[in-house]
Parts: sequence; C-alpha cells; structure tokens
Amino acid sequence: MKNNESSTEIQTAIHTQVSAAREGRDPKVIARLYSGWAVFGERQFVRGYALLLPDPVVPNLNALGAQERVAFLSDMARLGDALLKVTGAQRINYAVFGNQEPALHAHVIPRYLDEPEALRTQQPWAYDWSKAPLYDRATGADLADQLLKELTRMGVTKAMRFTPGANAAS
Repeated sequence: MKNNESSTEIQTAIHTQVSAAREGRDPKVIARLYSGWAVFGERQFVRGYALLLPDPVVPNLNALGAQERVAFLSDMARLGDALLKVTGAQRINYAVFGNQEPALHAHVIPRYLDEPEALRTQQPWAYDWSKAPLYDRATGADLADQLLKELTRMGVTKAMRFTPGANAAS
C-alpha cells in the first residue's frame, strides 16, 4: 500500500487499546499474556471486571488458527482463575460478542455474593454501567499487582516493555 492510500482495515477501540498497551500508554493493563493483554474494564461495575484483548487483533475467535484459539481461550480462563483467587469472587462470567466492536475481545467478570440482590443472578449488562466508577490506576494498583503476581505464578505472563500507563499522557 502506498503512503497516501488509506487502510481498508477497520480500526476499532480494541485496536487502539492494544496499541496503547504495547506502548505503555494504557494504565488499565494488568499483564501481557501469551495471546494478548489482560486489562481492567474502563467501568468497574464490579470490582475486578477485566477483558482479554488479542495481540495481534483479529475480527473474531474464528479468525484465529487452532493453536492461537486454544491459547486465547486458555488465557481467558486463566485470567478468570486469577480473579477468583485474588478477589474472592463466587464465580466468573465470561462473554465474547464482537457485535458492536468487530474485534475479538473477552469480558471476564467476577461475580460476588455481596452484589445487590436484584442484580446478583442477572447478566452483567443489567447493571447501569454509566453509573459505575471509571477504572483508576491509583486506587486499583493493589488489585493489579496481586493479579499480575498470580498470573506470573501460574506461568501465563510474558515480559512487558513498559510499566502499565508509564507512557500515558498526563
């Protein structure tokens, strides 16, 4: 492609976030896993809500080769294992859609016994996400550190070039 031609590939928010993770600009990064990036959700409607973003970004799970697919799904489950251990959640919900954001990403959602009774057994999208607090690295640092330690102990992390958010614009 020539420099003055535009790319036909759709650039999604997932593409942007993976680029920021690679460059140390995303403070929501938990860890670099073999298949991609474990990150906290922008809105923390429940403590520890996280996503797994593939690196490189692909449109959907079916676009991955067999080994890459196994790695992504394994990393997703391992992120859930770490969240269970570190947060004391009762269970983990997993979701992969891609309907609004046509790039593979998995939601990994801890569920707690102390959630409001009306929401405890509902699907996570029953929450009013607009009222949920935004993720803040300063207040989430302890949980991020614990998750990184647990994922590293499990042997599923890769080295990161930058501390999460180290290159974020102030």
